[in-house]
Amino acid sequence: MGTTDEKAALAAVQATSVPIHDIGTAVYLSPDVFGWAGEWGWSNPFAFYFAGRGGMLGEVTPDVVTSAMGWFCSSAIEAMYTEGIGVAGARGAAERMAEAHGKWGDKYYAGVDGLEEAVAVSEEVVDGLEGSAIPLFVGWRQAPKSETAGGRAAQLMQMLREWRGGLHLVATTAVGLSPLEAILTNEGEGQAKFFGWSEPFPDVTAIKAKHDEAEAMTDRLCAATLADALPADKLPAFETAVASFRAALP
Repeated sequence: MGTTDEKAALAAVQATSVPIHDIGTAVYLSPDVFGWAGEWGWSNPFAFYFAGRGGMLGEVTPDVVTSAMGWFCSSAIEAMYTEGIGVAGARGAAERMAEAHGKWGDKYYAGVDGLEEAVAVSEEVVDGLEGSAIPLFVGWRQAPKSETAGGRAAQLMQMLREWRGGLHLVATTAVGLSPLEAILTNEGEGQAKFFGWSEPFPDVTAIKAKHDEAEAMTDRLCAATLADALPADKLPAFETAVASFRAALP
């Protein structure tokens, strides 16, 4: 891998990271997904979120899920994950989460221009990415595949979100930020409360620059693995695919 390929991969990462995050968040927290979860027996949508997402790790304890998700308060994960796996077990919840993504993709992505090509290049990326230290991504990669292009597109975008998110957790840890500090130096106290943390919060003014350091490290980690996963001449097609899926969000 030469310098030119590395620069091209970094540019692709920087162009796609926010759209991928937006897509993944939109699907995970979609009213459609929560509605299907209710039909399947999860009356609490957040119990489904934690069980379906954490269930990608297999039949594990809440502490394992906390370590993989990274920034949530452990007590919040323990309560929601435990409730969620009570419905169908961790693997059952994960299978339903994969199914929900497929249904969501069928609803919103079936009419995307160039869908087959966009799915093909995204699949090539996902298949080629290194999975070290990012268990949620690897777990998702083993989940049941949607048989439709639209459904598969939604699943692939969520895998890419877990890829970027997992490497960002590696980076925030590497620069010395605790899970709570990582939130406070980025989104702030409102997001910390949403993630289950309680006041009073520490003053992070002196370490706020570590967030930028972690973001830059995440970009580099993603670029290195993307450059190995996809030839440089296919990176524009990947960027186009992500942009088209972001534009199709409801």
